[in-house]
Amino acid sequence: MKGICVRSEINPLKKVLLHRPGRELLHLVPDRLPELLFDDIPFLKIAQEEHDAFARILRENGAQVVYLEDLMTEVLSLHPELVKPFLLQWLDEGNIKTERWQRKLYDYLTENYQGKALVEKTMEGVTLRELGDVSSHSLEDMIAPPDDLLVDPMPNLYFQRDPFASVGNGVFLHRMKFPTRCRETIYADYIFNYHPDFAGLVKRYYDRTFHASIEGGDVLNLTADTLAIGISQRTSPDGIELAARRLFADPEAKIRTVLAFDIPNCRAFMHLDTVFTQIDVNRYTIHPAILGPLTVYEITPGKGEELSIRRIDADLEHILAKYTGVDGVELIPCGGGDPIAAAREQWNDGSNTLCIAPGKIVVYERNDVTNAILRDKGITVLEMPSSELSRGRGGPRCMSMPLIRAE
Repeated sequence: MKGICVRSEINPLKKVLLHRPGRELLHLVPDRLPELLFDDIPFLKIAQEEHDAFARILRENGAQVVYLEDLMTEVLSLHPELVKPFLLQWLDEGNIKTERWQRKLYDYLTENYQGKALVEKTMEGVTLRELGDVSSHSLEDMIAPPDDLLVDPMPNLYFQRDPFASVGNGVFLHRMKFPTRCRETIYADYIFNYHPDFAGLVKRYYDRTFHASIEGGDVLNLTADTLAIGISQRTSPDGIELAARRLFADPEAKIRTVLAFDIPNCRAFMHLDTVFTQIDVNRYTIHPAILGPLTVYEITPGKGEELSIRRIDADLEHILAKYTGVDGVELIPCGGGDPIAAAREQWNDGSNTLCIAPGKIVVYERNDVTNAILRDKGITVLEMPSSELSRGRGGPRCMSMPLIRAE
């Protein structure tokens, strides 16, 4: 299966991209957790076991699972001439600006790592200690502790939903909000340009060089012609407008309506999909705390290159029913609407479900109140272990990027 084809949040999942957590998590330390966007430090061994269980569930339910690290390794194997520009770009965006240090780190990487190990090393980061004696480097290096990171790790990479978003037969390749995540999109840039499964087959409606931030957790394919995007802590109104203009300018793109969901700007409500996901043709999980402050705006093509933007004065159920073409919808509150259960389980991604077919979802097993309610509603609930993965504040949807869904 080649290219991208995603026009729904619920159609049967056929191909999905993951990243298995790696040694980048071993470079999380308490003093830098806020900067690296973590609240706690996952235990890598168990996180990998949980992630493998997630991948196994997806395969057992008909999805082909591909990994970011494998696709990037294949790109560099097929195109060895790309190794140097890739590493130099990675170093430059990793804030290694001097030619001397770029050369030293480039030599260290190419002399000690090849193939998949090289790709994984770029995700892991590099410490000063690894380069050996630094007495002749610089005053700054001489006084720095040996475990000081020269190039930061990318611990958020196991949340593959965010660096890009599949939209129809194209992608948004994102400009991430926070500096610690900006380099994550380098891999997808090379994969879409050079991997034989994607090269020449995928249109870009947004690019990592654009000025405004968008992240994939805010992008939901409601129907073939309607896209929902959250205005959130991570996605700006400017980014949504730019994405809409580029979609509307392409006559081959089917999206003709963008619904902008204005959600509270805070860590707990990081992305739209942390508080709202579709689980069936007419059913959605939702965190009840957003219903009061939630405002929705309709964006459609205007005259010429202009956009037509209007606030929709209706409740969420009527908005979703209208734009998805169903008679009515049901919003299923996280925690059953109980304020304490809802707050606890939303913090552990009780509303962040991955729908792999209509009425069939993957969830974290720890959210037992919400999961029981979903089962009572007739939803097929596939539970995965989550004691360590959940420490990164992202659930099954956050960890997966659908590449192909059935049409």
